[in-house]
Amino acid sequence: MSIAPKPPRLKKCKNPACGVSFPPHRLGQAVCSPVCGLAIKDVNQEKARKAIADLGRREIRAARERIKTRSDHTKEAQAAFNEWVRLRDAVLPCISCGRHHQGKYDAGHYRTVGSNPALRFEPLNCHKQCVPCNQHKSGDIVNYRINLVQRISAEKVAWIEGPHEPRRYTIEELKAIKAEYRAKTRELKRAQA
Repeated sequence: MSIAPKPPRLKKCKNPACGVSFPPHRLGQAVCSPVCGLAIKDVNQEKARKAIADLGRREIRAARERIKTRSDHTKEAQAAFNEWVRLRDAVLPCISCGRHHQGKYDAGHYRTVGSNPALRFEPLNCHKQCVPCNQHKSGDIVNYRINLVQRISAEKVAWIEGPHEPRRYTIEELKAIKAEYRAKTRELKRAQA
């Protein structure tokens, strides 16, 4: 004794001009007839084109993320950190010359990233600095130190100048640093708005 299969549940035709209920003959059938299918092809083509384009963009973004080197992740984390430093110190003058001006500002490290990579993402080691001081005067380190002692205290400057264990960040750590400083930047922008 065999059991007869249940008849398919009726579906409403996707063609707005038709709207007839019909029993679908195939899985995923959306229209009652080829005529209704042709009537809505332009709408479906646009949706399909957008879906394919979105999928393509997501795949490209994922592929770019997969081929990033640790150096790429370091640059992105550094850019997020530097943006946060400039925003944190937005109302303060240049750490070296003490001027407020309309020019561009950098996030200037007291102990440079090259000489002490362990302090690359240390907020006490990095402050807003005008481009002339940071790039043209090599950080104007003498004035930087004088103003840094006034800003954060002599003990903290001594800690920055002291020995630090070498640090090699993993890709996961760099992603976490980037996410942390982007979140902090968003918080500061919200607070300033």
